[in-house]
Amino acid sequence: MLNTFEVYVLLFFSYAFMGWCLEVFEKLKQYHRFINRGFLIGPYCPVYGCGAILITLLLEKYVEDPFALFVFAMLICSILEYLTSYVMEKVFHARWWDYSTKRFNLNGRVCLDFVFFFGLLGILIMYVLNPFFIRIYRMLPMPAITSICSILILLFTTDGVISLITLFHFRKDIQLFDKDNTEEMSAIVWNEVVATMTWGERRLARAFPGLRLMRIAIKKNIREAKNELNQKQEKIKRQTEQKLMELKDEYDYRMNEIQKIANKKIDLINLKKK
Repeated sequence: MLNTFEVYVLLFFSYAFMGWCLEVFEKLKQYHRFINRGFLIGPYCPVYGCGAILITLLLEKYVEDPFALFVFAMLICSILEYLTSYVMEKVFHARWWDYSTKRFNLNGRVCLDFVFFFGLLGILIMYVLNPFFIRIYRMLPMPAITSICSILILLFTTDGVISLITLFHFRKDIQLFDKDNTEEMSAIVWNEVVATMTWGERRLARAFPGLRLMRIAIKKNIREAKNELNQKQEKIKRQTEQKLMELKDEYDYRMNEIQKIANKKIDLINLKKK
């Protein structure tokens, strides 16, 4: 059924866009405003596209067994989500999502609620969405499909390069915490942060509120550390000066004692000579 590279490309972007819409809708309900979710600039979340393509490639042989399809879809997407979270945390030194507050989670990277959702998504993809999308794709002439795929890949690649540059710059300013629950602290520093961020950093910070403790927070910590260091240096300086004064007083006292002893000996010698 799926036998061309172009179809896989179109499926990837279709599901990546749908995933982005889901993320935007979720944040719209939570914050009552539009938030461009995802670490890429464009309207797509690659992890959704990758998950859908993996399900399509690996689970086509289980179409006749809905239960097996459901279970394997849960497994594939859970592994994908866990590995994506792990790799992004190691590369960018930040947690991009955290389910630690939810029950039945695994290291805060996946949780049972979404695992069942992944299974249902696998069923939906294989029985409803894939046939629907492929019927639409086949209505288009092949030159148009090739052009659309080329444009999408070019835009996606350009977006990826720009976003990675922003992310690696962003990584320098992110303070890594054991957990991603930084909403309250983020709200405190957010107004200060906005003024110092680039456009790409502002978009990322809005997309992932848990990462808002960035440049100002780091600068604040550095400033506090410098102040603490200066205080310690000043204290050490005072202690050193005090110690030097004590040593000088001790030295002067010892020299005076030596001088007195020497004078007495000189006086004795002079008396003997007389």
